[in-house]
Amino acid sequence: MRLASAALRPSALLCLAALACRPATDSTPSPPQGGSSSAANEARTLLEQGQVDLAIEKLSQSPGDPEGQYYLGLAWAKKAESAPLPTPAPLLSPLPRGATPPAPPEFKNEEVQALQAFEKAVAGQPTQGRAYLALAELLAPHGIRAHEADEARRKHLVRRGKGAGPEPATPMVSQGQDFGPDRVIRAYQMAVRNDTESSKAVEGMISFATRVARLDAAEDGYRELVRREKEKPAEPLVRYGDFLARDKKDGAAAVEQYSQALIWRPDDDETRGKIADIYMGWGSENLANGEYAAAEVRFKTAQKYITDRSSPRGLQLQEYLSRIRAVRDGR
Repeated sequence: MRLASAALRPSALLCLAALACRPATDSTPSPPQGGSSSAANEARTLLEQGQVDLAIEKLSQSPGDPEGQYYLGLAWAKKAESAPLPTPAPLLSPLPRGATPPAPPEFKNEEVQALQAFEKAVAGQPTQGRAYLALAELLAPHGIRAHEADEARRKHLVRRGKGAGPEPATPMVSQGQDFGPDRVIRAYQMAVRNDTESSKAVEGMISFATRVARLDAAEDGYRELVRREKEKPAEPLVRYGDFLARDKKDGAAAVEQYSQALIWRPDDDETRGKIADIYMGWGSENLANGEYAAAEVRFKTAQKYITDRSSPRGLQLQEYLSRIRAVRDGR
């Protein structure tokens, strides 16, 4: 087995979930890595005490440094959690016949305030990874909604025989804010790039990108997980293999990652079974197509990874091999 694989090289460019798209205020804000203004420090304390309105008041009086803008964004995002959903403005006159009523605003006013604060934070301090992460987590549910609405539109057009259409028709800009999946992914990528210690941004990117079918971005995330776990990469390698097999439908690439994991954990029967299942799947396809020699090779390769021959997997393999022998014997 080759030790060098794409998974063990640094990710090319980290440019892009039960799912992990939680708002940035799910956890207590951590202290900044650099220095903070007194207003930012005071606001962090107020947020820890649950005094959101007072934190907003204090920060609104500050000069608006990047740290202060980050905490102001957190405060507005926290306030948005309990705010009512936005509603469309009342119509001034009856709609013309056949006209579509305007859609309600995508964002609560509190969310807009939070987004603007996070944008000011990263504009003033472009390496502030946690502000990018907060921005991504706030936008993520909206990005998922936009993706699902666009997928529903495409399926509807296909059912009507009109094809999927050249471009998504779902509006992805509201109140001056782009909430499309690609913007969310860019925010996650910037968070990953600027925070090389925590895995939270990487996990968030993987979960979101998988949910909105941006598989190349999700794969970047898995590669980054492997890169960050150089000493104990077996678990991220297995997860990467699962992604390749399940989502990208690339069994050969999945086998490569599982094989890398087995270098670190050679007695991992669960991972060995995953490799066996892939070879058995290939072999069953060969068998169905009458490609008996190729099927036998695949089944015998699978056999190398099955420790318990009496297990359901082992018994299934024996059944396949019996069919191969029956063909060879002319029965």
